[in-house]
Amino acid sequence: MFWQMLTQMLTQTWQTFINLLYKKTILVLTILCTLGIVGTIWNFSALSHNIMKIQALESAKSYAQALEEARTLYSSRVVPQARASGMSITHDYAIQDHGIPLPATYLIELGETISENNPGMSVRLYSRYPFPWRVANGGARDDFEKQAMDYLEKNPQGKFVRAEKYDGRQSFRYAQADLLKPSCIECHNNHPYSPKRDWRIGDVRGVLEITQPMDAITRQVNQGLQGTTIVLTGLAMAAISGLAIVIGKLRNTSRELELKVRERTWQLSEAKEKSENLLLNILPEAIADRLKDGHKEIADGFAVVTILFADIVGFTPLSESVSPTELVHLLNLLFSRFDHLSDRYNLEKIKTIGDAYMVAGGIPNPSDDHAEAIAAMALEMLKEIAEFNIENQTELNLRIGINSGPVTAGVIGKKKFIYDLWGDAVNTASRMESHGLPGVIQVTESTYNLLKDQYNFVERGTIHIKGKGNMLTYLLTGRKGETTYQAINNYSI
Repeated sequence: MFWQMLTQMLTQTWQTFINLLYKKTILVLTILCTLGIVGTIWNFSALSHNIMKIQALESAKSYAQALEEARTLYSSRVVPQARASGMSITHDYAIQDHGIPLPATYLIELGETISENNPGMSVRLYSRYPFPWRVANGGARDDFEKQAMDYLEKNPQGKFVRAEKYDGRQSFRYAQADLLKPSCIECHNNHPYSPKRDWRIGDVRGVLEITQPMDAITRQVNQGLQGTTIVLTGLAMAAISGLAIVIGKLRNTSRELELKVRERTWQLSEAKEKSENLLLNILPEAIADRLKDGHKEIADGFAVVTILFADIVGFTPLSESVSPTELVHLLNLLFSRFDHLSDRYNLEKIKTIGDAYMVAGGIPNPSDDHAEAIAAMALEMLKEIAEFNIENQTELNLRIGINSGPVTAGVIGKKKFIYDLWGDAVNTASRMESHGLPGVIQVTESTYNLLKDQYNFVERGTIHIKGKGNMLTYLLTGRKGETTYQAINNYSI
């Protein structure tokens, strides 16, 4: 349910956008171009700052590596030779004869020299355990250095970096752990002034920090972004101007096409309506819908339906006395009355064969009152032909046969197709008509059993039906409680 609602919301949003784009194309394109320029500049800015940070990080790593290698070389090469020559290795080498600095002192002073020669840059070595002569400036001095020390003691192989203000300038600060080397372990544990004497190889004895200013580079990047913004804005305005001209012409063309499309759509709609009405005149609506849905073969079985056949008595003499045009006109008038009855009783007209009329109840949509509806229509048909004779000065009559039973119904043919019925029940209904009497409705015993509680019948008795043998048939005379149709009294039953 949630995904369905989300899909509907997204669809509606997209449709609203498309409608707005159509109505306010230039405005929408201007907004989109503006958003595109802003997004591009923001992306360039973010990318540039990321590149600056990456460059600053790599530069700091290079500085740190060079400093580490310098101290390692000093510790492994210079210090041993100095000791062998009788020189003293001390932090206050400047005031002692034949003295050279400790490796840590060497690294600290090297960092200070680099800082002095590169304005804004700072190289520091600090520790949680500074020697007494470095207590004043050998420890952490701000939050970054404290946090760096805490982090690197837990993650000796890690790097702690941050871009922030340092001495009033936007700077990139880099810190890495200063790990205790094997060559230094003895000095740190045995030196008389060492603040910690349980050092082990690999312990974090301090932090090497390299801070580099980034404000100059940032200004250059911002100037470049301003130039890029001006160029992109100019290109966007030129593109929008060109689009405005093209869209203006397209809108004029679109209006002309829209008028043509509306006219053509109206024509197609009218043609479709005519074709659908024609299809519904040929087939039941439910069957027509199935054909339109792509069903190629339609065949259904029905357990019980009721079929009526009616044949016009006196049609042949009439056809010999009037013109073909008048004959067709009269037949159309009469059958149109029957069509009206089939619609009133929700029955399905199957076909006409010459002067014969076929209708069925209970198809294509099954119903429980198919027999009652057919019986009611049959009685109305006798009334209709009586009125027709008065109005058109004719002497026609009807012979009607009805039967109920199982049938198969379906559509046959590829051209001039028809919805038709098959089965013994259909043949029997036809026989009821052909073996019936003028002005009388003859029904089989199966139909009688369905209607005997609602309608009046006269038993005709057993008659011989071609192809069926002897059959008991009944004549429908009217609905119970109503006047019995009198035409049956003119015949001997």
